[in-house]
Amino acid sequence: MTNRISIPASEVQPEDHIYDGPGTNPHPTFAWETITRVNQVDGLIVLTIGRFDPPNNEFWFEPDETVTVIRYPKAEPEQPAAKPDHKHGHGHRH
Repeated sequence: MTNRISIPASEVQPEDHIYDGPGTNPHPTFAWETITRVNQVDGLIVLTIGRFDPPNNEFWFEPDETVTVIRYPKAEPEQPAAKPDHKHGHGHRH
């Protein structure tokens, strides 16, 4: 399940997706970009999408400014398989 949420910029996390305008592709889902880094610079929240080295896209927000993002639920860690019970009666009889 995907959640489109509006939150303060200070609560945005890496791996959230932010709308990056219509772009050149006519399909609207291609305009949602993955946030790769969240920084705070001079009291502002800087959201980086794409590569860390230039050229990259950055969005600058006030910490309390509302931002709409798509956040996918975190995958549940896989539970280790239960150890099978290998008792087949091969023990010693007394």
